[in-house]
Amino acid sequence: MAIYAIGDVQGCFDDLLRLLDKIDFNKKSDQLWFVGDLVNRGPKSLETLRFIKSLGKSAICVLGNHDLHLLAVAYKHSPIRAKDTLTPILDAKDKNELLDWLRHQPLFHYNDDFCLLHAGLPPQWDFATAKKMAAKVEQALRGDKYTTFFKHMHGNKPVLWSNKLTGYAQLRFIVNCFTRMRFCDQNGHLDFKYSGKLGDQPEHLMPWFDLPNRKNAQLKIIFGHWSALGYHHSNNTYAIDTGCLWGGELTALKLGTKMQRISIACKGYQVPNK
Repeated sequence: MAIYAIGDVQGCFDDLLRLLDKIDFNKKSDQLWFVGDLVNRGPKSLETLRFIKSLGKSAICVLGNHDLHLLAVAYKHSPIRAKDTLTPILDAKDKNELLDWLRHQPLFHYNDDFCLLHAGLPPQWDFATAKKMAAKVEQALRGDKYTTFFKHMHGNKPVLWSNKLTGYAQLRFIVNCFTRMRFCDQNGHLDFKYSGKLGDQPEHLMPWFDLPNRKNAQLKIIFGHWSALGYHHSNNTYAIDTGCLWGGELTALKLGTKMQRISIACKGYQVPNK
């Protein structure tokens, strides 16, 4: 069985189909690992959700910030934004089925060799802690009080991990790590102000995967979320959001002892910083 990790699709359904043709994807023998942000900003979020859901066990999806935003909008705890392209999902006859399926997707997936997440991990978390923290949010998403969770999900604080964090503050920090983080200071304080290219950030900031004494440094982590970073491999991490939405590429990374990157050029549906 071949496993391909796929970068942020964000509703660029036609590009996804072209990429799957290029890798000669076989639903019966291959598996796709999606790094999250299946939806939003691109033109065919509804078609993307329906298709990936239809793949069953041939597709593994972790949740990204845009996926959680869709859920928060659908359950009336976040407003539609100007650039959102979520209305076709919200108006679809199968909306409830699609949202329920999305709500039951994980934040963190792994096998014996690789870990999959959307954004990053704080330096204080080892593998066991990452699993435990992801499970807390997954339980909140799948539990009876999931609509209340979305009411408290958004916010930039707290910015530093502590074992003393509890309740919605703890859940919010977990969500922000798995779905939003890019840069931190050397002590692991999350920064949400800068999201640009590596090397142009303020001097006190560094990408999460370069932090010293990172307890998850031995893990091979595949992530997306950071289109300005592009394809990047360092410190056992593989960044594969190559900016399909913005006119970059959509990337598939074939996992194995010899990693193989396959990408297609995309025309783009949004203009950066506009």
